[in-house]
Formats: sequence, structure tokens, C-alpha cells
Amino acid sequence: MSPDRSQHSRRRFLSVSSGLLTLIAAGESAGAAADSTSASGNRPTGATASRITGQDDQPTDETGYTSLYEEAIGDVVLVTIPGEEGAPGGIGSGFVLESGDVLTNHHVAGGVDEAELQFTDETWRTGTVVGSDVHSDLAVVSVDDVPDVVSGLSLSEAEPEIGQEVLALGNPLGLDASISQGIVSGTDRSLPSPTGFAIPAAIQTDAPVNPGNSGGPLISLEGDVLGVVFAGAGQTIGFAISALLADRVVPSLVSEGEYEHPYMGVGVDPVGPQVAEANDLEEAGGVLVTEVVPDAPADGVLEPATDTTTIDGELVRTGGDVIMAIGDREIPNQDLLSSTLALETSPGETVEIEVVRDGERGTVELTLASRPDVDVP
Repeated sequence: MSPDRSQHSRRRFLSVSSGLLTLIAAGESAGAAADSTSASGNRPTGATASRITGQDDQPTDETGYTSLYEEAIGDVVLVTIPGEEGAPGGIGSGFVLESGDVLTNHHVAGGVDEAELQFTDETWRTGTVVGSDVHSDLAVVSVDDVPDVVSGLSLSEAEPEIGQEVLALGNPLGLDASISQGIVSGTDRSLPSPTGFAIPAAIQTDAPVNPGNSGGPLISLEGDVLGVVFAGAGQTIGFAISALLADRVVPSLVSEGEYEHPYMGVGVDPVGPQVAEANDLEEAGGVLVTEVVPDAPADGVLEPATDTTTIDGELVRTGGDVIMAIGDREIPNQDLLSSTLALETSPGETVEIEVVRDGERGTVELTLASRPDVDVP
């Protein structure tokens, strides 16, 4: 039998509260919780939404936050992972897609076969983890017979815009069905990953997110999902995995249980003024190839920087290819290299790469492979 929701919530809150000092010491953002809006069911409390008073002295939802909350919160779930052999389990957030599948983070539901899902109408379902991808930190949970409060959220097909207003829905610190408001602070961020490969094309936001928000949706004021909340790094810095990346990964997780990422097999460094001067570039820009993995697609196609010189007293790499563009997409930095590969290419595809080699511009062709398996601790 499923536990009573209010009792379960109180137990989670007390448990999380007792661990706050540990979270803060570990670098997790707990202070932002005070700025998060907590709500249960269809009765938001302490909403961050701006409200005005009409002539009849009844509050009206000027911003539309309350309406969006009421429309979307039924699709947001609490994801609970049972502990093993008496060890404490984990909690996070997730949300139901239009397909009926639940999307969450790999670090929330990866590595297990089943997850317990709690909906806002007090009901529970046991879901099956049908696919998980550590490289994008996404996981899909299949559940039968979703409750009537579910309508399904859609992944946005539009690129997020800096300054765009967003809402984060989820369960921060175990507090059920919460909403926080902010803007898109940055795009095309690269997030650290235990795989050694960065998670590309991520969204930065100042909407407060905390432990427990992971896996929840970051939605636009049109109600579309712009990203899947990944982590908070401070009171005004949070990150979400792009819906554009999720839209590529999720279908494969559902059908195959995994996703193959494109792979070049290079290490790169940014090109600043000193690197540009050392490599006879007209201006700083692009990325310098510093390593080529043996037997990788780039082996024999791209040349790594193997020499060094001193510029203004600092040692600078020289002699390698500087990647300037892939196809018609300019590559000004490492983040754009990662997001271009992730969002616009696939394993097996042959791409045209514009490089500067020995001071001369040219193009090479490279056939991408699938990213190799990695051991994740």
C-alpha cells in the first residue's frame, strides 16, 4: 500500500533538513531554497508570481505564473529510488511527456530497474526504467495507467533565448510540487560529467534550483519544456539539459534503451590572443586541436599541436589544426563545438571541417563514430 503523501512529505522534509549542513559543506546550494515557491496540488502558497488587485479587490494573475503552474504541475512527479540493504534511497523530480513516458535524470534513476513515482493527486505508480544515458544525464521511465491529472508536456523545438523568462517545477529538498521563477541566463554551456565528456548545449538559469529539483522541467511561459533541470551551483546559477538534446536522445532510450553520441576523438583548447599569434591566425577564435586519440575518427585527419613557443612569458601550443567551422556552423569556442556535434550530427555521418593549418585555411572530411563506452565510478 502506498504511504500517505503528507506523512511521506514530512518525513522527507525532516530528513533533508537534518542534512542541510552536510549539503552546504559539500557545495550543494541549499540557500536558494528560501527563494523557491512551494505548492501542493492546485493551491500554490507563497507564489513568486506578481499579482495585482482589481477593482473588486480580487487578486488577478498578471504574469500567468499561477495558470501555468496549474496547467503543468499535474505532469510533474516525485521520483523515489528505494535504498539497498537498509541504505537510504534517493529522491528527485521528473515529468510526463506527451508520449506518456516520464523523463528524469540519469543521476536520479539510472542504474536501477524500477522507480516509485508520486503524482500530485496523491497516487503512486511503479515505473520501469526503459533507458538511461550517462552522457546526457537523461533517463526514461515507463509507467502504465497514468492518473487523470496528467496531460503531458512537450519538449520545445525552439532554441532558448538569453533573457527569456522561465519557471522551474519540481521537488526541491523534498518539498512537493514547487515552482520557482527566473530567466535564461546563458546557453550552450558545457556541464561536467563523470564520463570525462562534457554534457553539451546546456541552459544556465537564475531560477532557484536545489537538490530534489533534478529531473524536473524548466518551462517557458508558453508551457513548453526548454530543459531538464540538472543541478544548482549557487543561489542564482542553475543548469538544465537542453530540450533540443533531450529530443534527440529520448526516442532512442525508449526504443533501444541507449543512445549513441557522435565522436571525433580530439582534445581541444580555446584560441586566445596568444595562441592566435603563435599559430599565425588573423584573430582569436576557433579551437586548437591539442590531442588526437589513436584509432579515433580524427586520427590521420586532424593534426594535434605538438610544438610550443613562448608568448609574453607563457608557454603556448603551436603546430596543430585550428577548427573554425563544421559544415556551415562557425565554431568560435569549445562549447559550440560540443553543442554542434551533439545537436547537428550523428555517428556514421561524414562532416566537412574547416581548419587553419600552418597559417592556411582548408577543409578536411571526417566520418564520425559512436562515442566509446566509459567506466563511470
